[in-house]
Amino acid sequence: MGGPSRRGNAVLVAATYLTVLAVLVLPVLLVMVEALRTGIGAAWRSLLDPDALSAIRLTLLVTLVATIVNTAGGIMAAWLVTKYRFRGRGILVALIELPISVSPVIAGLVWLLLFGRQGWWGDWLDRHDIQIAFATPGILLATLFVTFPYVARTLMPFMEQQGREAEEAAFLLGAGFWRTLWRVTLPDARWALLSGILLTTARGIGEFGAVSVVSGHIPGLTETMPLHIETLYNGYQTVAAFTMAALLALIAMATVLLRSFLEHDFRKASS
Repeated sequence: MGGPSRRGNAVLVAATYLTVLAVLVLPVLLVMVEALRTGIGAAWRSLLDPDALSAIRLTLLVTLVATIVNTAGGIMAAWLVTKYRFRGRGILVALIELPISVSPVIAGLVWLLLFGRQGWWGDWLDRHDIQIAFATPGILLATLFVTFPYVARTLMPFMEQQGREAEEAAFLLGAGFWRTLWRVTLPDARWALLSGILLTTARGIGEFGAVSVVSGHIPGLTETMPLHIETLYNGYQTVAAFTMAALLALIAMATVLLRSFLEHDFRKASS
């Protein structure tokens, strides 16, 4: 019985590794190879192009702001959902998870419907010389929408497990809400919080659909890194496109690996 079972496990492990290599590792390697096909000098020069630098700066700026805002919002949402019982709690949880199930393109269309020149508030915004669609604010709104759930969803299981006893004791001893949050609640959930922040960062950097709809694809102004990759590839600038894609993949991989290391350290410290 033991022999066939071990052979079956070995086959399953080998099949899993082969699938991961074929689906995840191989495409990334091919991107790297194409990026360096004409040499590292050409790849580096493509990243120093003004439009490429603008795309990198815009991506990092939008991702940073979205991560900060959604970290604060995710903490508050997780606290409210896990520490209190109230009518409509299930609806709130469903709304928090909505961006995961809704296509990002739909989110971009909604912002365009609201803030575009032909949108509901387009005339008012135009009269007051405020531009949201086809500008950085619209890109930020789209990124905020698609990245909102990650901090809240990673914190909610940990806060649920904590219960309310420690917070109630802190309140009885005179601690305020913010002091209790920072000194009692979040220290125990710090690894979950860091994991959620890293997931939000990775998702924001790589977002394409919602940003594509609401940005207008203006090179040097409203193109993020994923959009700039599409522009370069459609313009037959394959080396530059794959170089930007390689940079994007490296940033995303570094973020995910950091999250994995943090989770490993957390499990090791907990055991």
